[in-house]
Amino acid sequence: MHLNVEQDILTIDELCEVLRIGKNQAYKLVKSGQLKCFRYNRVWKIPKQSVIDYVERARESSFGI
Repeated sequence: MHLNVEQDILTIDELCEVLRIGKNQAYKLVKSGQLKCFRYNRVWKIPKQSVIDYVERARESSFGI
């Protein structure tokens, strides 16, 4: 799955696929507040823009920009 798909909201499983991480790490990200997201009917919903922002912040911190 690529982030340029028209879908604006990701699930935990889709987040794992996009970031290539496991479910435990994905839940740590959403529960820590590193990704802006919300729960609806006990299901985490992650806006695509939140994932893009997270990746940009991670890239900047790892490259010291």
